[in-house]
Amino acid sequence: MRFILSAILALGFSLTSLAQDAPIPKLDSKWKLVWSDEFDYTGLPDTNKWGYEVGYIRNKELQYYTESRLKNARVEDGKLIIETHKESYKGMDYTSASVISQNKGDWLYGRIEVRAKLPGGKGIWPAFWMLPTDRGKYGWPKGGEIDIMEMVGHDAKRVHATVHTYDTFVNKKTEGQNNSILLDTPQSGFHLYAVEWYPDRLEFYVDAKKIHTYTKKEDTIESWPFREKFYLIMNIAWGGAWGASQGIDPDCLPQRMEIDYVRAYEEKK
Repeated sequence: MRFILSAILALGFSLTSLAQDAPIPKLDSKWKLVWSDEFDYTGLPDTNKWGYEVGYIRNKELQYYTESRLKNARVEDGKLIIETHKESYKGMDYTSASVISQNKGDWLYGRIEVRAKLPGGKGIWPAFWMLPTDRGKYGWPKGGEIDIMEMVGHDAKRVHATVHTYDTFVNKKTEGQNNSILLDTPQSGFHLYAVEWYPDRLEFYVDAKKIHTYTKKEDTIESWPFREKFYLIMNIAWGGAWGASQGIDPDCLPQRMEIDYVRAYEEKK
């Protein structure tokens, strides 16, 4: 009897765990898959599709981004794992990874989606975001930035979608710049984070729900820089201007982000 009860409880736990993954929404038939990584291999991320940011990069963050280091970025059990650790490394006290598709996966318009389970903990700052492939052409923020998903650990159930341009950042024309949504299970279940990029607007989705639209207001580089190819960045920052705004808790480390797949689509002609 005890065995049967244990089996029922175990099954119930398993069903509950599975239910935490959001259903994968049905994709509109107008989209054609043009690039993907399904992470159906083991080891370091595929060098034909991914490179790295390396070192201390931005935003007063506290981590060193490593390159080709399995501890911080590896593929196992069909998932890309990005992991943040408290450890001394090259003069810093924390390590993490920032995996990028620059010059290996670059797109102008289309749908970019990432299915992932997020890390948690006070001080953590994971993101899926995009920058122009030719970053030197205009510089930042004039070249633009597309933040498909950001989350900070002190508000761990809220995910954000944000657009940065010269007008929003410098001229403070922030109307329609960003929006957010609360999720029950961003750390315990997989969700789909996506942007659909058109010549006149950016639409952001979490699972099947559109959470934000940013529309072209003026046909200027300051208002609408999204006329060049962009690449994808997937990273976990630790601390920094936003991540540490409510303090940090190093005892929560290590923390990992699990990425089930990344897919890019273009509209069928």
